[in-house]
Parts: sequence; structure tokens; C-alpha cells
Amino acid sequence: KAHGSAYSSPPCAIALKMQTFCATSLHLNKLSSTNVSARMPRNRSTSLMMRQISRSRRTGLSTRVQITDGRKRSGVGVHVRCSAADETKTEAPAETWEAGRDSYQPDTFEAIVQDAVDCVNKGLADGIKRMEVEYPLSSDTSGYKDSSDAFIDAHIQFAIRAARLLSNDGEKKVRIVLPDAAEMSRAMKKYEPAMSMAGKSVSMGCLTAAKKGPFSMFSKTPDAPSPEEQAQADLFICINASTVELPNVREYCNTVVGDKPVILWCMELDTLRADLGLVGFPGKELQYTFLSTFRPMFYIRQRGYSKTVNVAPFVVNYSGALFRTYPSGWQVMLKQDNGQLACVAERKKRYTLNELKEELLDVVGLATEEPGSPAEFLRKGFKAATWWEENEVDEVSDNWRY
Repeated sequence: KAHGSAYSSPPCAIALKMQTFCATSLHLNKLSSTNVSARMPRNRSTSLMMRQISRSRRTGLSTRVQITDGRKRSGVGVHVRCSAADETKTEAPAETWEAGRDSYQPDTFEAIVQDAVDCVNKGLADGIKRMEVEYPLSSDTSGYKDSSDAFIDAHIQFAIRAARLLSNDGEKKVRIVLPDAAEMSRAMKKYEPAMSMAGKSVSMGCLTAAKKGPFSMFSKTPDAPSPEEQAQADLFICINASTVELPNVREYCNTVVGDKPVILWCMELDTLRADLGLVGFPGKELQYTFLSTFRPMFYIRQRGYSKTVNVAPFVVNYSGALFRTYPSGWQVMLKQDNGQLACVAERKKRYTLNELKEELLDVVGLATEEPGSPAEFLRKGFKAATWWEENEVDEVSDNWRY
């Protein structure tokens, strides 16, 4: 979700040393109700120290971050005191996994698509059939704010590029699947040159056939390809489906895709999950029996938060992202003032959004409440996770968490 220079020198959110007790300074930048980030040293030693911290978390060694006010609550700077100690509670399983990135800052969307395709290819090599790819179209943490048509068109263009890369010069047949025949017809007409450049191995399909009505003979919308014709592809990329169309996605996967690989490409599944169970929308069982089976291959979800303090500037903003590149684990990334995402925590299991917030809050030095105090309870609230994050019992698969 950040766009700027290419993957540059590895940053580190804090200079952490794996000793029993150590301390280092973390200065908050731009303390004016704009984005707050850490000025991070750009050298190899701090990068290696951060990697040691990440490895310790993956192997079950807990790293505790404690905040002490170094300037008498002046708001100018804070000190981070960290201790590494064996604890009975560990967030991640004891087994290790491949380390993630120290930082991420792609040049263009094409670079993001290439990174996503590389992760998908690794998943295909491991025999994974149901995959998810998610990244934002804007660096704004509040979400995409342009028109819906521009949103749809952008995903179509990126899907065509991804399909072209995944086809491997015609070795695989890739089908881009849109919600209905009308959208398929519009996309084929608007992006005919791009489809031609992608080659005959890339084609389009749709989840449902065009609805027939009394005036259908006057419609220029072509009929949807038959299920038998669409099933001839080797790989499927589903895009632009809404919550009410998720049952159609499931039916398409069961009847057309079968045991072939399928990718849910930038469908914002967490947003769609929030509608499940509401009046007029599919039930929550769709998450438990279907969406939970898709393993994230490449995932970026950026979040922005703020906290009020009793000293100037009184409102401190900080932001970051939940990040994952298969086969690495899940990472919490802190967004710096130059737009670069820097890893501050990682583990094998997916972080909940509340856990993401707490990790970012710790690393920027704003978790000042005493553990278990009323102030901490008032800040965190009673509900610590969404219904799809906390209910693991009804899931037929935990693929979406790992």
C-alpha cells in the first residue's frame, strides 16, 4: 500500500538487542496530528538485530516492549525498554517458518502485481488450490475514494496483467471471471487490446449467464460461455464480486473450477465478511465453509489509528499495515514518513485487527496504560475481535489464518 522508491536499504522500527534488558530511543516524527513514524537507522547492524527479534518470536521467545517516558511526559520522545524472557504464553506455534521482508515499498502497481504473481507461483508449486490476493488501490488508510467504475476497471487491468504472467507464455490457460455477462462483455470490449496482447491463453468468463427477458433479442450483451467451455482453463482469477455474489462464487468453484486452482483477486474479503449474516445478505456459514478455505498468498491491508494524549499535540496519528507474502508468516508493518512499510512484528498465525493495532501502539510508544488497569480496558473495549476472527470452532479450514 505504499508507493515510492524500490526496495531500498533495510530499515528497522527500533534498534532492539537480544539481551535480558536493553534500551534505545525512539523519536516520534511530525508530532502534529499528521502521520507519526519512527526515524529508523538505516544500517545493516540494526536490520540484523530486528531479524533476531523476529526469529525469537517465531521460535517461541517472547519479546516484551515496555514504554518509559524519557522526557517527563513532554511528548517529544519516548524510550523503549525491551526484555526477552521465556513465558508460558506464546502467540505463535513453536515451529519456525520462512522470514518475511524487512521492509516493503514498491515502485508501481506493476511491481505489486509481479510480487503477487511470484507468491501465487510458490503456492501453485506447493499444491495450493484456493488462494487469495489482496492489496489496496490507494495509499490512503481510510480506503479507496474514487468512483466504483474506476475501482472495477483498475482490478480488471491488474487481473489481465496477472493472468498474462501466470500463463507463462501460453503454457497455462487462465480465465478471468467477472460477476455476470454484462460486466464480462463490457470488459472484453474496453480492454480488447490488452486481451490481445495477453494472448489466446488468457480469456474471460462470468459467474452467471445473462438473464433472459422479453426484450433480450434486442440486447447486444452476449450470452455467457457455457460451464463446459469455461472449465477448459487451467487457472481461474475471480474479481469484482460483491457480498451478494459470493454464493455464485462458491457455486462456480464447485461446478466449474473443481479441483483446479482459483484466486480471489482483490475482492476485499474482510469488507465482504462484515456483511455476512445481515438481512438481505448471505449467512455467516459462507465464511465458515467457503471463505475460510482460501489461503492468502499476497496480502496488504493498511490501517490508520490515532490516540489522544494530555500534552501537545494532543492527537497523535500512526499507521501501518497487515502484511503477508507466501510462504512467509504474517507481519505487522509500521508506515514511515517516506511511505515505506517496516516490519515490527511477525508470526505464523494471522493477526487480528486489534492485535495489529496493539503492536503498532507499542512500537510508537503510546501504550502507556498499566496492564489490567481501567484505563487500558477503556481504551481496548470489551470486544477484541470480529466474529469471523474469534470463531475458530465452526470453520472447516484454518487456511485463511495461516
